[in-house]
Amino acid sequence: MHPMLNVAVKAARAAGSIINRASLDLESIKVGAKGVNDFVTEVDHAAEAVIIKTLLDAYPQHAILAEESGKEHGNQRSDYQWIIDPLDGTTNFIHGLPVYAVSIALAFKGVVQQAVVYDPTRNDLFHASKGRGAYLNDKRLRVSRRTRLADALVGTGFPFRKGDNFQRYLKLFEAVMQQTAGVRRPGAASLDLCYVAAGWYDAFFETGLSPWDVAAGSLIITEAGGLVGNFTGEADFLHQRELLAGSPKIYAQLVTLLQPYSRVISSEDSSPE
Repeated sequence: MHPMLNVAVKAARAAGSIINRASLDLESIKVGAKGVNDFVTEVDHAAEAVIIKTLLDAYPQHAILAEESGKEHGNQRSDYQWIIDPLDGTTNFIHGLPVYAVSIALAFKGVVQQAVVYDPTRNDLFHASKGRGAYLNDKRLRVSRRTRLADALVGTGFPFRKGDNFQRYLKLFEAVMQQTAGVRRPGAASLDLCYVAAGWYDAFFETGLSPWDVAAGSLIITEAGGLVGNFTGEADFLHQRELLAGSPKIYAQLVTLLQPYSRVISSEDSSPE
């Protein structure tokens, strides 16, 4: 493993230990809300703190972008930036639903170079280094070989924040449902992206995502031979708040289907995500 990836793995496993211990006594966890249906717990904060400490102990001059503390830590002028989601799937976690993950990516000049997504409930470690392939634990990952959209299993996430345009999403959801073999919504985007890389899904799409939701998973997909972009098929997705990922042939067919719903090309929806 690349030395920087090794540090990311160490940080992810440390956060995973905190999360697993907390999951044994969910009743005692303090839960707050950042907004409607947007929860944060003391576990999110504790996991983020151990990740940041581990990364900055090794690379004190690097920048940090973290979901809970933003850009408070590190050297924000650095070309190296760690992009962190300490607990992706907080709503699942506080309900005891074992679908959540730790997501850590390292970008250099805006391009993701290292990626780790750790599922602490299964002890599954998805990881990738740019140009070196993607892995689940020690097994090389490849996206699925399905070519027909009608055979495809597609992951998604539903809008859940106040102000999200549900009507727009329902039209999009209906279009995808009628053209595919099925749509799934487990509730942790970082894991959904890894499932595309593993070939368990043929594609994934969602709106309203932040960089820490998708930075690590996007590299894991491309290193597994998949494609990632926005709904118009362009590679600029990290800050677009819409994302489509999939095996190349399914991705191409979904671009055609999703393009009318893109915020990039449609002025129909002016509500905030």
